[in-house]
Amino acid sequence: MAFLQFENTGTSVGPISAKREMADLLKGYSIEVIPRTAGKIADFRDLLPRGTRVYVAHIEGTPLEEMVATARRLAREGYPVMPHFPARIIRDKATLADWITRYQGEAGVDQALLLAGGIDQAHGAYHSSIQLMETGLFDRAGFKRLHVAGHPEGNKDIDPDGSSRNVMQALGWKQAFKERTDAKMALATQFCFESGPAINWANGLAEAGIDIPVHIGVAGPAKLQTLIKFAIACGVGPSLKVLQKRAKDLSKLLKPFTPDDFLAELAAHKAANPGFNIEKVHFFPLGGIKATANWAIENGGASAVPANQK
Repeated sequence: MAFLQFENTGTSVGPISAKREMADLLKGYSIEVIPRTAGKIADFRDLLPRGTRVYVAHIEGTPLEEMVATARRLAREGYPVMPHFPARIIRDKATLADWITRYQGEAGVDQALLLAGGIDQAHGAYHSSIQLMETGLFDRAGFKRLHVAGHPEGNKDIDPDGSSRNVMQALGWKQAFKERTDAKMALATQFCFESGPAINWANGLAEAGIDIPVHIGVAGPAKLQTLIKFAIACGVGPSLKVLQKRAKDLSKLLKPFTPDDFLAELAAHKAANPGFNIEKVHFFPLGGIKATANWAIENGGASAVPANQK
């Protein structure tokens, strides 16, 4: 599939306009945590706006009890929780049903991120998010929202030849599922660092008839070395060169990398193209939850209300 060539169509005319555009893009942003990092936060209400969706990432080897306890704690503090369901570490339908029951019964969860999972060999019956959706268990349990993974820079695990053929075929199936079930869906993407490829990819989806909203993955502020390590481990593609170029500048090497430029360019493009299908931002707090939450607030994300003032 041919993607459109990106052109800078932003219409910002000054700092005030740019700030407004950024604030609009950051409305309703989400953030991802794992039990270990969440346990370091005394009260999320001191950091995150009310109603922020919090994804709970399931790292292989983490006991389900820890996952559910983290979800329960976040729900108690007033946040809608979206746990990961990685297909390749779920052994069978009974295990999947148990996960759903535990999350729903103990934490009131009614939404999930379905993904293949970052391991090569499946532990059991499932190897893709499509298979999880085909079980019908989420629908029968009354889940209101199902998100799936998006890959702005491709996925060599799904398309080893570097094309987008298998990815697009899977997205076509998910589009049909959305239309058939009226499920509330979104594509939560891997993080990337360059706006042009992300915009071209999103426009290519629209051209292909995929109207599932995109929640673009963004790495929060972090040391450059940390981001490069995660980017390589997670298979981030062409936009990795943005980090590598910065790493050559010794004056910038010791400073935290922030997503200012990336998001400002996306915000300007969205302001100039209101129908643009990147609707929200999803943060990966690779440099820490507090650093990401504070950056979001400083750049127009709604301020959190301290817990002791509620």
